[in-house]
Amino acid sequence: MNNLLRRTITGIVFIVLIMGAIFADQQIFSLLFLFITILGLWEFYTLVESDSIKPNKLAGTFTGAFIFASNAFIALGIASNRLLLFGFLLIFFIFLLELYRKKSNPFTNISYTFLGLIYVAIPFSLLNYFPNPSFCDTVLYNKTYILGFFYLVWVYETSAYVVGTTLGRKKLFRSVSPNKSWEGMIGGLVFTLAAARVISYFYTDITTVNWLVIALIIVGFGTYGDLFESMLKRSNNAKDSGRILPGHGGILDRFDGVLFATPFVFAYLLLIT
Repeated sequence: MNNLLRRTITGIVFIVLIMGAIFADQQIFSLLFLFITILGLWEFYTLVESDSIKPNKLAGTFTGAFIFASNAFIALGIASNRLLLFGFLLIFFIFLLELYRKKSNPFTNISYTFLGLIYVAIPFSLLNYFPNPSFCDTVLYNKTYILGFFYLVWVYETSAYVVGTTLGRKKLFRSVSPNKSWEGMIGGLVFTLAAARVISYFYTDITTVNWLVIALIIVGFGTYGDLFESMLKRSNNAKDSGRILPGHGGILDRFDGVLFATPFVFAYLLLIT
């Protein structure tokens, strides 16, 4: 089975899985992304681990899972935002645990442990609030924003890949990712803006202009997310962040754009809802 076929099959299965979770209910969606968060954190810590860098994989993954779960409980109306306090306390335990690990370069280890939380756990945690970004007193489950977000992400990633592989000539950021091209990004931008226009006909909770702005955010920060993850892999001499997804690599390979775009789209939704 060639790589393109594996990539296509994996992509379809993954999209069906996420869409199924979204259409099921918010609990199923949160449970799925809790699992994805755990896999992503472990993958990140494994990727950066070396003779001189030893992030606390167990403490970091547990803390990240707690941060995600606490935000899920808050978004679902099960717990108050006071639960987040315990997440902050867990963060300080990472400092304390490093005293007992007796590893070389302890502050480097702590820094990389925290980087995993910032890069992986926090963006995924914010997805819990997309169904109700206005923080209404009544817990709502509005699929509009989360569906629109993922539709636009997938349109951009797919169209940028297809246009880039067929027409790509001018390199976007050669030193970090020699395969990314200006043609791919511009082609992806055009298709994503068109998709946003179509989405606005069906999801009318926000205006067409707002959907177009969200599309621009996804293209801009999604591209930077892709480049950052490429830089991360290059600095660790890795082709893929992992091997869990045939044809795609790892969790970070599949969600690199989502991780960077999510905080900015969430901030924009807060402003307009």
